[in-house]
Amino acid sequence: MSPGRRQAHGPRNDGGRGRPVLEIAGAALQRGERELWSGLDLVVHPGEFLAVLGPSGSGKTTLLRSILGLQPLSSGTIRVAGEPVHRGNPRIGYIPQQRPLAPDTSLRARDLVALGVHGSRFGFPVPHRGDRAKVDRLLTAVGASHYADRRVGLLSGGEQQRLRVGQALADDPALLLCDEPLSNLDLANQRGVTDIIDRQRRERGASILFVTHDINPILGRVDRILYIAGGRFVLGTPDEVLQTRVLTELYGTPVFVLRAGDRLVVVGVPDAEPHHDHDHEAHA
Repeated sequence: MSPGRRQAHGPRNDGGRGRPVLEIAGAALQRGERELWSGLDLVVHPGEFLAVLGPSGSGKTTLLRSILGLQPLSSGTIRVAGEPVHRGNPRIGYIPQQRPLAPDTSLRARDLVALGVHGSRFGFPVPHRGDRAKVDRLLTAVGASHYADRRVGLLSGGEQQRLRVGQALADDPALLLCDEPLSNLDLANQRGVTDIIDRQRRERGASILFVTHDINPILGRVDRILYIAGGRFVLGTPDEVLQTRVLTELYGTPVFVLRAGDRLVVVGVPDAEPHHDHDHEAHA
C-alpha cells in the first residue's frame, strides 16, 4: 500500500452491517494557509472500530470537530446516518481526552452523567420521569455505581473518565468519537475504559472513531487505521498500515515498525511530536 490522498478500504467483514453510519467524500481541511489533508473518502459501517493516528497538528481532532459540526470542511461532505452533519446530533457520542477536574468541583458523579441525559434539551435542564433510572443504568454500564454520590473532584482520573464515557452513551449513539480518551490513565484504567467503549460496539453496533497516540491498548480491537501525516494519509487494516515501508513513504523519511513482545514500537518519527523523542509505541 502506498500513501496518498484517496485510500478507501471497507471493513474486513461488512456483510450484513447495513447502512453506513459515517460517509466522508472528497474531504479537505485547512488551518489558516496550511492544508492539513485533502481527498479523504471514508465509509464507516455499524460496529466498525477505526483508529485515527498521526503526529500532533496533523488534523486528527479537527476531523472529529468536523464530524461534530463544529469545524467546516474546506471542501467535501460528511454525512452521519445518511444526514448532513450538524451541531448537537444525538446520533453521535463524544468522549474527550481525560483531564482532571478540580478537587473542589461540587458535582457528584451522577450529576456529571446526568448532564449527558439532559444535554440535548434547550434551556435549564428539567428532570423528566425516568431520568434517574437512566442515569443509574449508565453508571452501572461504566462501572461507576459504587461512587455515584461522591464528588467528582475527589475521584481518580480513571473514575472520572468512566463518567465521561457514561455521558457520551446517554443517547445510545450510532457513532462514538473518542479523542485520546486513554491519555493520562494507567494501564488498568486504559483497559477498563477501552472495554466499555468496545462493548458499545459489540452489543449496540456503534461505530467507533478512536484518536490515539498509542495504538497498543486497542490494537486487537481495531478493524482499520487512518494514519495522517504531512498532509497525506493511508487507510487500511493494521497489518496493511503499520509497516516500515508504508510509514516511511508516508513520512518521507526512514521510519521503522518493530514488534516488542505483543507491542508495536515505531522508531524514527520526525520531530512533529516533541513529546516522545523519536521512539514511541505506535504513537501518532
